[in-house]
Amino acid sequence: MRLCICFVLLSVIVCASADNPFTRGGRFVLDAAGGAWDMLRAYRDMREANHVGADKYFHARGNYDAARRGPGGAWAARVISDARENWQSGVSGRGAEDTRADQEANAWGRNGGDPNRYRPPGLPSKY
Repeated sequence: MRLCICFVLLSVIVCASADNPFTRGGRFVLDAAGGAWDMLRAYRDMREANHVGADKYFHARGNYDAARRGPGGAWAARVISDARENWQSGVSGRGAEDTRADQEANAWGRNGGDPNRYRPPGLPSKY
């Protein structure tokens, strides 16, 4: 009987630690939700800072933070960034050059680049 219980417990431990699609899928969803939260936090910080020239920094920082969570976070950052730029380019009238520069900052952050590359002088250290 003890041997049977030990075998069952060992089987449960092995199955729980195995790499299966359900575990990976759940991790992806959690990373994506966390990445979306990182993007929202960067947007709120950008609005709060209200600092001229800080737009690209917050784009890079939001994407950087989201991508550090894993594939789900990087996916969420890409989807949110692309949707925002597609919407903004049609509404804001800032032009293709601004959209291209924003997308460059987005990609820089998502690929692990230091967001401080885009940090403008005078931006409070809080951000």
